[in-house]
Amino acid sequence: QVQVVESGGGLVQAGGSLRLSCVASGRISAINTMGWYRRAPGKQRELVAVLTSGGSTNYDDSVKGRFFITRNNANKNTVYLQMYSLKPEDSADYYCNANVDTDWGSRVDTWGQGTQVTVSS
Repeated sequence: QVQVVESGGGLVQAGGSLRLSCVASGRISAINTMGWYRRAPGKQRELVAVLTSGGSTNYDDSVKGRFFITRNNANKNTVYLQMYSLKPEDSADYYCNANVDTDWGSRVDTWGQGTQVTVSS
């Protein structure tokens, strides 16, 4: 079993900042990628940012220069999404995804339950 848990969402004014946290746990032998996605009401889920095991990052154009995905070096199963200069259009449910190799020899994608971010204008 692999679990992913997000935290850190909330209500913030436009121009403000928030930091989301994501922890992957369970029968993990290696983490391949961890990433953040979001889904706004009436829209499809979209990639926000992803971090590979090698440290490479990829961001959606809409968040480049404002959002930063980082890893806790003491606990590599934990990633953060630091969000600056938030805009009302960033309001969405944010989901963490972990693509991992398990100790039973499978590669699995696991999603968290989501955390809501609301940016008021």
